[in-house]
Amino acid sequence: MTDRTAAASPALARRSAGRAFSPGSHLRRPEAGALLGLLAVTLFFLVFGGTGFLQPAGVASWLNVAASLGIVAIPVGLLMIAGELDISIGAMIPAGSMTVAIIAGHGDQSIWLAIAAALALGVVVGWINGTLVNVTGVPSLIVTMGTLFAMQGVVLGLSVLFTGTVSVALPPEESGPVAKFLFGQFIGGAFQVVIVWWILLTALYVFYVHFSPWGNWIFAMGGDRESARNAGIPTRRMMVLLYILSATSAAFVGLCQAILFNSAQVSAGMSYIFNAIIAVVVGGVLLTGGFGSVIGIVFGTLTFAIVNQGIYFTDFDRNWSSLIIGVMLLAAVLMNNVFRRMALNYSPKRT
Repeated sequence: MTDRTAAASPALARRSAGRAFSPGSHLRRPEAGALLGLLAVTLFFLVFGGTGFLQPAGVASWLNVAASLGIVAIPVGLLMIAGELDISIGAMIPAGSMTVAIIAGHGDQSIWLAIAAALALGVVVGWINGTLVNVTGVPSLIVTMGTLFAMQGVVLGLSVLFTGTVSVALPPEESGPVAKFLFGQFIGGAFQVVIVWWILLTALYVFYVHFSPWGNWIFAMGGDRESARNAGIPTRRMMVLLYILSATSAAFVGLCQAILFNSAQVSAGMSYIFNAIIAVVVGGVLLTGGFGSVIGIVFGTLTFAIVNQGIYFTDFDRNWSSLIIGVMLLAAVLMNNVFRRMALNYSPKRT
């Protein structure tokens, strides 16, 4: 395992927790820059957007965006920590939503059969991605780009074949009250239930990544995969598992959107590719792997969602919104680089 991996490993984090509190050591953590970036953009929109930004309706506007993006961003971030990438999520989100809508909405079948089929599709595509990366040695960007376009074609072709259209309705009576309650309701009239799923899944990821051997394996794979394999880590199985998590999470977001909005479209989901990568990088994950944290990804996701939605609470010309988003996200990434260098160059004093 390289020094870079050791700097960000869960084991080191747990050892550091037992020492006396040191502001410097906490600033070197992967999520430090992401937290400061989150605070900075929140303060910016509080100043220029007023308190309405933190009113229930305002919070719901960016928290709903963060939840759907966050469910996808965490497994994508874990893949990036392991030194890989998955851009096929852009096709898996509409694949999940269209699967549910076609089976339950157009085909009048059980909503639970439709949900199971959508999640099973995610498992299959994730297994294909992981297996191809392991067997062929082709860079994951190329492999998942291939499955991205392949799944787009499959979803479009099957949608037109079975329904004759690229947009399929899923009436509430087809979803049923239980599925609507679990996956497609608004809490308090504004907050999507997917926020609860995001919180629950984040808690699971935090435990497994930072408090179990699996987390050490992921960081080791990103630091030096050959050394990790020689150390007995099942790198191939872990790789397939991470891709399955990524694809299935994207399919889950898609099915939640179909049940929530009572319809599905073939074209939805492409924006999630870059949005997820931006959220992960802003959250402190190195593009080269071996460094990052789940909490940092959560902070990065919130930062992106606030910047994305906060512009509508200001008096700025909406035509400049993309420029403002780009500048603020670039500033957050540059700030994260400072904290990453601090962590990677840190050498603890010997006692």
